[in-house]
Amino acid sequence: MSTKTEKAALRQHLLKKRDDMSFELKKISSQKIHQKLKESKLFNDAKKIACYYSIGSEVMTTELIMDIMKTKEISLPRIINNNLVFKKITSLEKLENGPYDIMEPRDDYETVNNNDLIIVPTIGITRLGDRLGYGFGYYDRYLAGIDAKTIALTFAQQIVKSIPNMEYDVKIDWIITEEDSFGTK
Repeated sequence: MSTKTEKAALRQHLLKKRDDMSFELKKISSQKIHQKLKESKLFNDAKKIACYYSIGSEVMTTELIMDIMKTKEISLPRIINNNLVFKKITSLEKLENGPYDIMEPRDDYETVNNNDLIIVPTIGITRLGDRLGYGFGYYDRYLAGIDAKTIALTFAQQIVKSIPNMEYDVKIDWIITEEDSFGTK
């Protein structure tokens, strides 16, 4: 079986597992994850934070984004020419629906290239920081060219023993679940 096929099967399995969580459990777990994030040194030391706008069964980020906005500069991703670009936001009210039905900042918002911390979505992750995303490579391409610290917010059940690696996959520095918070190095 090819690495791509293995990743697709694992992605499908983990998405089903995450999708099967009740809304209440996702909400409670997301709040616990937010609290652990806000207690972390990486978060507290960061002045500019990039986050993702949650979709589907991901760790919910809307409240987190609004919280961050009160005290720090925050940016959200936008797809431009098949690449990820982070745009500074000051409100969630003027976001627009982008590719993949993800809310994103408008194109005319200020681009941020020097985030201190990037909060990365994940479908699955290992304790060593090997991340399984949606398979489009946006985050891997973006993270390969920057020096910011990365944190994956994920439900504990999404941590797996191994994920097939490809040469362009980028490891995540820190993982926060509803149960734990730990570095990968």
